[in-house]
Amino acid sequence: MGQIDLASGAEFNRKALSETAASAAGGTSWEVRMKWIRGALLASWRSFRSVAILMAGLSVLGVDAAYAKANTVPPGQKSSLHTTDIPAGTILPVRIGGLSSEKSKRGEIIKARIMQDVPLENGLKLRAGTTVLGHVIDVRPVIPGQKAALAIEFDTILQGKERIPVLTHLRAFASTLEVEFAQVPTTGPAKGDVYDWLPTVQIGGEVVYGKGGEVTNGDRVVGRSVNDGVLAQVNSKEGTKCSGDVEGDDRPQAFWVFSSDACGAYGFPTLTISHAGRTNPEGEIVLVSERGPVKIRSGSGMLLRVQR
Repeated sequence: MGQIDLASGAEFNRKALSETAASAAGGTSWEVRMKWIRGALLASWRSFRSVAILMAGLSVLGVDAAYAKANTVPPGQKSSLHTTDIPAGTILPVRIGGLSSEKSKRGEIIKARIMQDVPLENGLKLRAGTTVLGHVIDVRPVIPGQKAALAIEFDTILQGKERIPVLTHLRAFASTLEVEFAQVPTTGPAKGDVYDWLPTVQIGGEVVYGKGGEVTNGDRVVGRSVNDGVLAQVNSKEGTKCSGDVEGDDRPQAFWVFSSDACGAYGFPTLTISHAGRTNPEGEIVLVSERGPVKIRSGSGMLLRVQR
């Protein structure tokens, strides 16, 4: 995409200043001259802003049809959901509150928030902001000869007044800092750059080329950026336990700030995922600290995956 040409705006400003200087020589008041300058600068900025908005709109319109379809509800389609509308393999990108093996109690309710619209079958979606509920299964404090651990489970989605039971496991987990870093461009804006078009790096290493741009893993295009995150097919990374598509379901899914092959813990130097909940006991996520208590700051991110 070409860069915005600021030459016309600059020329307009130079002309305005020149004419103002000429009017000053003719005895025009200082107040009138300043109003003229402010008007010229405002007109130039409005022209620049209009071009930027137009180009951003064209960029978004260029999103591939497959990804646009995944994020659209067909006319007349009901938005209500039932349990069968959330197929196995669906990715739920969520942000959670703080957890600690020192303060959390067994049975305590955990709330997480879906951070990106999650496309489902038949054009339906789980909206960003939807609540996912879980609870603390068990807490193991630090004692001599025993590592601290925290066992949790996410088993309910609140969609309006409806409670949808789900069985999920943990695919990827990232600290608050990792979540924030993934939303900051890797380069500073140059003259004429639009902030939303600058590249960012997802948790896991994939590169996003601005809002509406491609998402790449090396030389391979794996997805597309949308307004509230990323849509991509689920991929698996060699040497990890996270799988790709489930039973041929290769629809674009919501990954928010995570890579399509993100798997494991990111930004937690002493924390490991001892049990992700894929196998028995299904749905039970066990986090273990190699040193000190388990501490998870509010704002950390998770990729949950629906098993059934």
